[in-house]
Amino acid sequence: MKSNHLFHAFLMVAAGCALASCAPEKPADTDGHTLWLGEAAAALPSCSQTTLDVVNANLGFLSEKVSLERLASFDESLGEEGYRLTWDKAGVTASANTEQGLLYASFDLLRRQACCQKPVVGETVSSVPAFRYRLLNHWDNPNGTVERGFAGKSLWKWEEIVVDDLAANAPIYAEYARANASIGINGTVLNNVNANPCMLTEEYLIKVKTLADIFRPYGLKVYLSLNFAAPKHLAGLNTSDPLDEKVVEWWNGKVAEIYSLIPDFGGFLVKANSEGQSGPQDYGRTHADGANMLADALKPYGGIVMWRAFVYAATSPDRARQAVEEFKPLDGQFRDNVIIQIKNGPIDFQPREPFSPLFGQLERTQVMAEMQVTQEYLGHSNHLVYLHPMWKECLDSDTYQKGEGSTVAAITEGKVIPYRYSAIAGVANIGDSINWCGHHFAQANWYAFGRMAWNPDLSSEQIADEWLKQTFATTDKHFIQPVKEMMLSSRETTVHYEMPLGLHHVFAGAGHYGPGPWEGSIRPDWSPLYYHKAGADGVGFDRTRNGSAAVEQYHEPLCSMYNDVTTCPEELLLWFHHLPWDYTMKSGRTLWDELCLTYQSGIDAVRSYMEVWNGVEPYVDNHRFQQVAVKLERQAKDAIWWRDAVMRYFQSFSGLDLPEGCTPFQHDLDYLRQFRLRISIYETPALDKLPEYVLP
Repeated sequence: MKSNHLFHAFLMVAAGCALASCAPEKPADTDGHTLWLGEAAAALPSCSQTTLDVVNANLGFLSEKVSLERLASFDESLGEEGYRLTWDKAGVTASANTEQGLLYASFDLLRRQACCQKPVVGETVSSVPAFRYRLLNHWDNPNGTVERGFAGKSLWKWEEIVVDDLAANAPIYAEYARANASIGINGTVLNNVNANPCMLTEEYLIKVKTLADIFRPYGLKVYLSLNFAAPKHLAGLNTSDPLDEKVVEWWNGKVAEIYSLIPDFGGFLVKANSEGQSGPQDYGRTHADGANMLADALKPYGGIVMWRAFVYAATSPDRARQAVEEFKPLDGQFRDNVIIQIKNGPIDFQPREPFSPLFGQLERTQVMAEMQVTQEYLGHSNHLVYLHPMWKECLDSDTYQKGEGSTVAAITEGKVIPYRYSAIAGVANIGDSINWCGHHFAQANWYAFGRMAWNPDLSSEQIADEWLKQTFATTDKHFIQPVKEMMLSSRETTVHYEMPLGLHHVFAGAGHYGPGPWEGSIRPDWSPLYYHKAGADGVGFDRTRNGSAAVEQYHEPLCSMYNDVTTCPEELLLWFHHLPWDYTMKSGRTLWDELCLTYQSGIDAVRSYMEVWNGVEPYVDNHRFQQVAVKLERQAKDAIWWRDAVMRYFQSFSGLDLPEGCTPFQHDLDYLRQFRLRISIYETPALDKLPEYVLP
């Protein structure tokens, strides 16, 4: 708690310094559509051009002389996408094995120029992506809605796509591809994992081809999510059994059709036997049976299957155990072009979770991480939350699968077990909003995911620094430093005002936006009551050896560390332990007081963000400044709402009052329970339809 208070004081001082400094001329208004590319975003050659044309367009914005070198003999150290930059007195030479490598080199040079990174004569820099597949997963539907999308409707206007006329579909799709190329993303899954079978019909596939043709010069391949029951829906078969000869024949034919249209099609993403989606278990088959049938169809064309591990049974005693229980017995049974796609945590993209234990349990099966760029559980597009620290926390976590150093990053990169493929995916936060992401600072999460997918060793600070300098076209420390510190602390702040100390999934069912700790559900593991288990005896989910034994899915020393309440990290305490309200924390405070004061620190932090943002007003155009300011005020009110709802509800069990240092409750429990958000999974609640709060 002390460190948080010191940080808030730093932010206030930094804001004051910014105000006192000699501010630059007020920037002209911008709607944020150019993202972090600024004026270079306008450098879009015709959609019929080649990758090298895109490279040359980029070079036109550089002040230094650039020489391009396509290597005559293949340099194994650079691979298909890596590049080398060498500076001499005449300028810089960009070398690569392929045009795609030169493409990434040109964006590196643009980034360095925007960030004022001055090279040294004689310096050589080589850069190679850590993951072969670096993908965005769009949860977009053919009807234009976006599940867990908070930036408007789908970017893909299927009814407007003109087949075989690339120019007619420009420039928005080329702009999208260019933005992804600038941060190293090389694949996009166009549709929702809760897939509509129509995406595999000829009508849609020829439109997918049109997008693929637009994306190709930017090194961006297309992938599709599929509905496992497509043979029944589209071919009239009476089964989709993966071992049925007619089903296999249908999938082989469909894959051949796709590759006849899109020779570089990437492959399939599959959500099966999860949340009502069809899958091989419907026919008594295994996940391996289903994945392998598709993998065999794709194999001759070089395609892959990404099979999601987000599966769980409604009757499971602990949902956190389900993925390991289902997939570990299948280890070694999957084809070598199947990758098991695992969410960062064992539940569902919560603001804080321990890493999924499945990362450390599969010895003979390729695995990849799935991160959520869209803010399903982190305030949608109303809250400023920089997510890279959360992803970095997962990737840097040591699973101890093969002893110390077996981090999630090392495992998924293929450094622990030599996989054939390496991959990472992020659930996209992009829509047809003019600024792409709904919140100007949400653009930083799209940017950060791409940069992390290329190099997971980059720090959160470095990526935030890059994004700010490019997006706001300034390197002035009076702007960069306070805003960067705000971004770096924002994820922890959100955990503090939503679900601190290991609390999880206490959201209202409507859109996963506000708090609803009292809510039940049609199935137990969709209910907050299932996860927090608050009662007169305390709060928290017992996952120790004496509880659900979820700790046993982690290798030592993690299993014993999480199992012992005295060694379990306090930020995960209530994830693994059910504790009484008067349990003594390391601070000497009771659990009740610690919860209250942690919530308060989150409230205080967002208030300090408002002060920081006001302090840097001279450095930001009026349009973006006002839009961010309005959302920060709402975020500060939502922080109080979260504290009031959760702690008022818990107070009904503990009977305890707020400790000294906490702002008073503004609403009673009856009002909070009666308030209902009327939103769906496709929208963010309007700012004027949320509970009214007065900032203290």
